[in-house]
Amino acid sequence: MSAGTVSFELDGRAVDARPGETILQVADRVGVAIPRLCHKDGYRPDGNCRACVVEIDGERTLAPSCCRAPTPGMSVSSGSARARASQKMVLELLLADAPTGEHADDSELRVWAMELGVHRSRFAAREQPVPDLTHPAIAVNLDACIQCGRCVRACREEQVNDVIGYAWRGDDAQIVFDMNDPMGASTCVGCGECVQACPTGALMPKDLGALRARPSPLAAAKPGSLAAAAIAAQSAPPDLLLSSAAIAPRRSARQVDSLCPFCGVGCQLTYHVDGNRITRVDGRDGPANRSRLCVKGRYGFDYAASPDRLTRPLVRREGMAKNASFDRVPADWRDAFREASWDEALELAADGLRRIRDTIGPGALAGFGSAKGSNEEAYLFQKLVRTGFRTNNVDHCTRLCHASSVAALLEGIGSGAVSNQVMDAMHAEVILVIGANPTVNHPVAATWIKNAVKRGAALVVADPRLTDLARHARYALQFRPDTDVALLNAMLHTIVAEGLVDEAFVRDRTSNYEAIAANVAAFSPEAMAPVCGIDAATIREVARLYARSRASMIFWGMGVSQHTHGTDNVRCLIALAMLTGQVGRPGTGLHPLRGQNNVQGASDAGLIPMMLPDYHRVDDEAGAAIFERLWGTRLDRVPGLTVVEIMHAVRAGRVRGMYIAGENPAMSDPDLTHAREALARLDWLVVQEIFPTETAWLADVILPASAFPEKAGSFTNTDRMVQLARPALSPPGDARQDLWIINEIARRLGLDWRYEHPREVFEEMRQGMASIRGITWERLEREGSVTYPCASADDPGQPIVFAERFPTDDGRAHLVPATPTLAAESPDAQYPMVLITGRQLEHWHTGAMTRRAVALDAIEPQATASMNSGELARLGVAAGERVALRTRRGAIVLHARADDGVPSGAVFVPFAFAEAAANLLTNPALDPVGKIPEFKYCAVRVERAEPDIPVEPAGPAGEGVRAS
Repeated sequence: MSAGTVSFELDGRAVDARPGETILQVADRVGVAIPRLCHKDGYRPDGNCRACVVEIDGERTLAPSCCRAPTPGMSVSSGSARARASQKMVLELLLADAPTGEHADDSELRVWAMELGVHRSRFAAREQPVPDLTHPAIAVNLDACIQCGRCVRACREEQVNDVIGYAWRGDDAQIVFDMNDPMGASTCVGCGECVQACPTGALMPKDLGALRARPSPLAAAKPGSLAAAAIAAQSAPPDLLLSSAAIAPRRSARQVDSLCPFCGVGCQLTYHVDGNRITRVDGRDGPANRSRLCVKGRYGFDYAASPDRLTRPLVRREGMAKNASFDRVPADWRDAFREASWDEALELAADGLRRIRDTIGPGALAGFGSAKGSNEEAYLFQKLVRTGFRTNNVDHCTRLCHASSVAALLEGIGSGAVSNQVMDAMHAEVILVIGANPTVNHPVAATWIKNAVKRGAALVVADPRLTDLARHARYALQFRPDTDVALLNAMLHTIVAEGLVDEAFVRDRTSNYEAIAANVAAFSPEAMAPVCGIDAATIREVARLYARSRASMIFWGMGVSQHTHGTDNVRCLIALAMLTGQVGRPGTGLHPLRGQNNVQGASDAGLIPMMLPDYHRVDDEAGAAIFERLWGTRLDRVPGLTVVEIMHAVRAGRVRGMYIAGENPAMSDPDLTHAREALARLDWLVVQEIFPTETAWLADVILPASAFPEKAGSFTNTDRMVQLARPALSPPGDARQDLWIINEIARRLGLDWRYEHPREVFEEMRQGMASIRGITWERLEREGSVTYPCASADDPGQPIVFAERFPTDDGRAHLVPATPTLAAESPDAQYPMVLITGRQLEHWHTGAMTRRAVALDAIEPQATASMNSGELARLGVAAGERVALRTRRGAIVLHARADDGVPSGAVFVPFAFAEAAANLLTNPALDPVGKIPEFKYCAVRVERAEPDIPVEPAGPAGEGVRAS
């Protein structure tokens, strides 16, 4: 018996309980089977089903083993006549109502009933509710519900979405969604945690493959009135609803452990696969998600089976000109291309790139890689550009997401990665979330923040919009758009003026404190309150709360970084953490939430123009020498052009050819008219893609690639966890693995590459990248996830960094003052409102994947412009009606949505909809340091769009509107 254990007797056998274990947990560990229905590992024990009761010597009543802790000397019987009779009675009573069929035959209830020999019930069944089939992804079969409460705990305690509850009493008691709404009309966010928790099939995933050809009940919903559509769906024709064939099978032919392909949280999951089709997805107990998923991760997988997949190499037909003036990709887009063999397509692709390199020069070529691909793909792509093109003109979407964050972090603390992992929020006393909407963009990360609040942490949410997370906040700071620096400097002023500085930390671990203190002296809360719109007293309270807590942690997103002063915003956040010593310990630190699933890994691997792998500057002799030795060639020492700079260089005729793998700049770049014209102007464009995207439409050669569920490779999440993805499917038709395609292009450019498997690429990466040197492919296969920095095979990895020093030249954090500046463009009489762009829960990035996912597109099928009800009233527009948005660069028409979280004078537009592309409007002005565009702020005019009047496309001056 070890310290802290409790010895007792279980079924006549001496056993030891570990600290905190229940009787049921001990029984599971020692191999004693006790039935249970309301219990789920990882959830709070509820004890309401009474299927797990045991008999304890000396006690009058039976005890639920899931809730009962053993005591020394206790004698427990799990299979005594009395305990077994009670267990069987519980199962028999529940079986009386239990249906048979697709959603019930292999439920946990029937499994335990068979285990205990309960084959039928003597009791009469009650009248059963009809199925609720209004949700695009989830079937509600309350005839199978045993009211175990797992779904309630899943929704309220794990995901903290507060949708599912109990209503009524006695025989009328039932599970309800919100105020007994149909699930499709409720505030359910579709995370599916309840489905994964349900033991009986009362909540089940729909078979999205079977539903792919069926219109969704919500697809025709009037925007802004989803509730009416969902209720109407209850009486929809049978072919629109769920048949038994459209329920996802509970068993599958095989299971493949892999990763979610969407945001940077890096959730581990299990694909259930039948043949070459994914039938459903379950969350896996990974270190970042603990089995949790969001609606995209759980129901966004079927894009890989879309009939739009590219399956053959394509070459632009002779004489078929490129047309940059388009809305969606034309329906007849294939007419511009002819099919080709792989040999022909690869030869043509490489020959066009080689010809430009050899006749005009390496600087006339550029490459865009992808943050959706693996570490190995990112590494090989940048290596190809640097050694095959012989230029550093290589970039990816980090330039459009967190470039300013990385610039400020490298400048200030010597590392662009996060200091602490998301789940470390559970150790924080104060959590500051600024310029981020994690419930939408990083939903599983948001659950850990909400869980921390439930445990007592104080949450501060600072954002121009009042987002869903704000309802959990102690302070919701809805500051005026573009005034981040003013607000943060006012907090820094308070910390300095009120003596809240951690003097020892500042003295021993930082430099340039005096400049910070002098700079913020002019920015008192009283002076900044009129600027940022937050009263001075509140600014002071929040600053004190952050500075005085035992552990304060900062999360931020693109609302901080996507400004011309994005680098200054992050400099202020760094100063906030450093002046108060809130770094290097559990529950502290700086965490820029990464956008795409591998934006961290792609950046680490060198897919940026001024950095080689592991963030060695290209003009640093020592760093460049590492890769010159490894790659056996001389490297260019001139930093390359960034994403937006490359587009400018194309317009100027300096860049003439591009290779784009998995990026869609014709949707993701600011001022899309400019970007599309630039892409169309290229002499040669090779696009490696899985769908006919807006960028592929402008290509000379299209190479059909692999979707995420078809890949093997490593990916690095926002927490610096390197994790393995495993292929669940084979690419369709003649599509090929991205790694193979990159390798073949390289060989045709004269590089002697012989990579056969991602593990070979990863091994080469380890040789040049000290951060991952201790991580082998075998270790990843064995452990599933390893956190870097990891210096050796016996290094467990470092989830918390900067505990003793920073990776700067002197080991100190270098503080940089920031002064409030104006955006590149401000509202005026002609364009009086502010445009804010961003992502939404159901759709991802440019929508190429998620808008081809049946459930996701059914939930959010149309582009919307969100404004508060006061702005809609001023415009005379009702939710669901069309509005026209115009900026100096272009215009779009889309549907109005009422959202009182959007401040007066502003409008929010997601950028995933090609028919109303937000980036036709956005300003390409760059942060001078991070070279990131100002996506989050520009001047816009909003007008009512008459429904029956056609609207002309935007002209050269940006007037007119692109009809949606």
